[in-house]
Amino acid sequence: MAILNVNPTRMALLDLKRRVQSAERGHKLLKDKQDGLMQAFMKIIRDAKRLREDVEKMLGEALKQFLIASAWMREADLRNALSSPEAKLSLTVKTKNVMSVRIPEFTLTKEGNVKTYGLAGTNTFLDEAIEAFDHAFEILIQLAQIEKQAEAMAIELETTRRRVNALEYKMIPDLKDTVKYIRLKLDETERAAIIGTMKVKAQIEAQAAAA
Repeated sequence: MAILNVNPTRMALLDLKRRVQSAERGHKLLKDKQDGLMQAFMKIIRDAKRLREDVEKMLGEALKQFLIASAWMREADLRNALSSPEAKLSLTVKTKNVMSVRIPEFTLTKEGNVKTYGLAGTNTFLDEAIEAFDHAFEILIQLAQIEKQAEAMAIELETTRRRVNALEYKMIPDLKDTVKYIRLKLDETERAAIIGTMKVKAQIEAQAAAA
């Protein structure tokens, strides 16, 4: 703890009391924000974990189907089937404000068909693999969005935690210690003034008695 460099006057005491009240209100608001951010962050983390598990499972199934399709198709037919994609993807990124944190929202737009090959020389395993990869890509976009949200939330959470700690362990204790210090100084000044007044009174009374 530290005593702030202020003059021990009544005006300074009143100002410090106001600052203590303001700091305590700010601490409460930041603490509430920190708790809210933590709840939102933990929810995002749980959602991200679930999505990651889903993506890994989907990609595993898609790869399995693709390997089976590859085993049953000639390499030239496989290359020809995948050589002329028509599907087009566009990604739009917007931001929204959640508890003073700007988090991204991704919107994926698809045009065209992911399957542009004919039936000759292909099989259903390839169809299933293409559809599985297409669906897995959508989930990957959702995972990327939620992980960026978690990153932004984590940064704001750490910033808020530091502010809360600075108020709780530094600013408020220093202000309160300074208030105590000024009170002690004012009490000492008041006692000294009383003692001085009593001495003057005693001297006057003594002179009056002698006269």
